[in-house]
Amino acid sequence: MPGLYPSIEPFANGHLEVGDRHRVYWEQCGNPDGKPALVVHGGPGSGCTPWHRRLFDPDRYHVVLFDQRNCGRSTPHASAPGIDLATNTTAHLVADIERLRAHLSIERWLLLGGSWGCTLALAYAEQYPAHVSEIVFWGITTGRWSEGDWAFRHGIEHFFPEQSERRRNALPRELRDTDIVEAYAQLLHAPDPAVRDHAAYEWCLWESASPEWPPTTGLAKRYEDPAFRLAFARIVTHYVSHNLFLEDNVLLDNADRLADIPGVLINGRFDFGAPMSNAYALHKAWPESELVILDNAGHAGSHPDIAAELVRATDRFRTD
Repeated sequence: MPGLYPSIEPFANGHLEVGDRHRVYWEQCGNPDGKPALVVHGGPGSGCTPWHRRLFDPDRYHVVLFDQRNCGRSTPHASAPGIDLATNTTAHLVADIERLRAHLSIERWLLLGGSWGCTLALAYAEQYPAHVSEIVFWGITTGRWSEGDWAFRHGIEHFFPEQSERRRNALPRELRDTDIVEAYAQLLHAPDPAVRDHAAYEWCLWESASPEWPPTTGLAKRYEDPAFRLAFARIVTHYVSHNLFLEDNVLLDNADRLADIPGVLINGRFDFGAPMSNAYALHKAWPESELVILDNAGHAGSHPDIAAELVRATDRFRTD
């Protein structure tokens, strides 16, 4: 099976003014004259990483990565005191992607994303199909409200009852009978920084349990930075409490707009956050896609089997 490509550094980077006082970080890697590809990171709020660059042949691809609003190296950062996330919605992010494409003078690009990145990339592709050459997804999500309930409220807890009980019990008693996502969203913006950090820690400890297969215990490494985990938890709860700022089922209903776009959908059989049923539903709505099921993988793109299939897919699409 193919492995990751060697580590590379960007040949260009910068910040794009996208309105509402937001500056979105972007970078370009690989071959400036190669096939354009855009990485749409997950979370929401995870930010792009050097690992994403290694999913593409650097001699054949012109790879663009960016940090979505309020996360990573984009500003203002969601960990800032008094941050207002009102201008961070799916529609805003779709507009940012299109603005970035025009800024970089790219006509069409391959989209690669996982988890929340699938939902955002789907929203973009269905709005701008003429600017999308191919799609490669893993850990499939489609923005349905039931998916948010499953992943963040009443589904995944059946597989992780201890972690889910701890997440609930970490709330003040007066909030334990309320919607858990909205309760954490409230605490993450509390005036007391100790309350905010405790809420971010407990939310991210719970998030740490499910991506890997076999599951891991303890706080995942990426959440060790207090600023990262506060921003991440704030953005996730902001989106989930607003049903991802999407009409229910709208991306599956409009999947016919992808009819001229080839794609690969990769999903682990043990993906608790994005169950196989999501990938299957999207594949049925978009029959031009190829569905790849990995029986020994979970949600994390870093799993060797998932990473290998991602590289296999980008290798396949190296030329138009």
